[in-house]
Amino acid sequence: MAERDYSTSPIADSLGLRSVIDGLAHDLQELRDRKITPADGLARAAVAKQLFNGVRLYLVARGLRAPVSPPPEANPRVIEGKAE
Repeated sequence: MAERDYSTSPIADSLGLRSVIDGLAHDLQELRDRKITPADGLARAAVAKQLFNGVRLYLVARGLRAPVSPPPEANPRVIEGKAE
């Protein structure tokens, strides 16, 4: 299998996450407009939760993690951006 170029083709695109998120937003609007019942909304949310759990497992299995930057050096004398 060829190495994936994550900078030009984000993994979210290959997994279709944008359409899932758009669908969730649409479901929420339908719930607010009372076009679907609360039970339908909960069922759709449960399916989405399982889908995102699958995405999480996929990313863990692939060894992909968001880059973690070290925390900035803490300066106890700085409060709200002002040094004493």
